[in-house]
Amino acid sequence: MAATTRKILCIEDDRETAALIAEELIDRGYEVILAHDGREGLAAVLKTMPDLVLSDISMPVMSGFEVLERLTSLAPRFSKMPFIFLTALTDRDNELKGRQLGADDYVSKPIDFDMLETIINARLAGVARSSLWPKAVVLNDREVEVLTWAARGKTSTEIARILGLTKRTIDFHIDNARDKLGAATRTEAVLKAATGRLIEP
Repeated sequence: MAATTRKILCIEDDRETAALIAEELIDRGYEVILAHDGREGLAAVLKTMPDLVLSDISMPVMSGFEVLERLTSLAPRFSKMPFIFLTALTDRDNELKGRQLGADDYVSKPIDFDMLETIINARLAGVARSSLWPKAVVLNDREVEVLTWAARGKTSTEIARILGLTKRTIDFHIDNARDKLGAATRTEAVLKAATGRLIEP
């Protein structure tokens, strides 16, 4: 649950998906505003000043990319508002474009709501991010490398092939990184490393 009721704007043209996201986030203690196309979403940002925006990319009238571009050009104050893309477009070009436009995160569908909630909380913490990391975590170059590939969805076997190492060596580095980050699973380790800016997926 969020400590205070934070306002999240969800821009999603598929009404069923939008309703599901709203229901999940409301259950987790957020206030949710829905918009069903980019133009409606842009108007809702200006009108309601949400704490965070979740936006689909492929939408009628105005795409998620255009919404973010318009927001950034309209007023510098919006550049501090966390903006997360939710999308079925998982190819690298779209992700790169989203990040180049200034998106904070990129979450692919179908949505893992536990993961989404962790990302939202980390982004809403914003300037308080350092308080999430009471002790400095230092990952070595190899640990950063393997977690970065893991964040891109690669398995240990695939990472081993890419780096020219054995799968056992990759698992060893991931386990070490997991211990340092205090993470129970590989996914949690990747998420903690990404939100703590220890890796750039």
